[in-house]
Amino acid sequence: MQMSATTRREFLKSTAKHAAVVGLLSAGAPDLRANPLGLPLGCQTWPVRQMIAKDFPGTIKQLAAAGFQNIELCSPVGYADSGFAELAKYSGTELRKILSDAGVTCISSHFGIDELRKDQPGRIAWAKDVGLTQMIVPSLDGPKNPTMDDVKRVADEYNKMGELAAEASIQQGLHNEDFECSTANGKRTYDLLLELLDPKLVKFQFQVSTIAQGFDAAEYFTKYPGRFFSMHVQGWSAQTKKIMPVGQGTLDWKKIFTAAKTGGVKNYFVEMNLDMMKASVPYLRALQV
Repeated sequence: MQMSATTRREFLKSTAKHAAVVGLLSAGAPDLRANPLGLPLGCQTWPVRQMIAKDFPGTIKQLAAAGFQNIELCSPVGYADSGFAELAKYSGTELRKILSDAGVTCISSHFGIDELRKDQPGRIAWAKDVGLTQMIVPSLDGPKNPTMDDVKRVADEYNKMGELAAEASIQQGLHNEDFECSTANGKRTYDLLLELLDPKLVKFQFQVSTIAQGFDAAEYFTKYPGRFFSMHVQGWSAQTKKIMPVGQGTLDWKKIFTAAKTGGVKNYFVEMNLDMMKASVPYLRALQV
């Protein structure tokens, strides 16, 4: 599969069938050996959205049994049509209890930029109830071929959102998808946003699979120290141009995690179809950085 022509979401959609058929997960308590950077082993819930739509508490218990200790959600408002509408039937405090009862932490969730435009205070209130400390949008959804004015406009808007979140002791974050991977005036929009967004108000979550489009995680972490707080983790094979479990393929994970210290990364979330996420656990548990 050529990732260069495929967004994260489109790729995961094409592999969702794998998640649906995986019924057996490892049992027992998770191995407590050190994880890279001493951080809890995390995963994004987007790949298991079909399972969440049917049984959120049961899905979280299965992820915990597979060895994941830190869970990143997707908002039931911004992602309602993707399987997360199920979460809306719980209050924020009820969600927090379900997660806690499963033995996992949850400090992060993705939100659509449109839901923040419509009611950011309401979404912040929900985030506080759940216990989140970071709110991330996957993309600022600017035009496909932006001008510098377009980039400045969305950066100004997001800085203001970051300011409102900071007042509630929440760190606003930005992923790199679609619009962020475009160019303006011959420069990557992502790099322009790193220059235009206030370092105190907006941190970045790096999508490792954008290596398919030439975005190197270690390079960005080193070039922009302290600007990142999170990353989405996928393995990648340069030969086959395909997503792989972490530890397989051609990425140098020791280099990536070492650079992540410089970048400021405080949490990471594996994000692939469920069988690949499970296959990544032993490698990440054993990786020493």
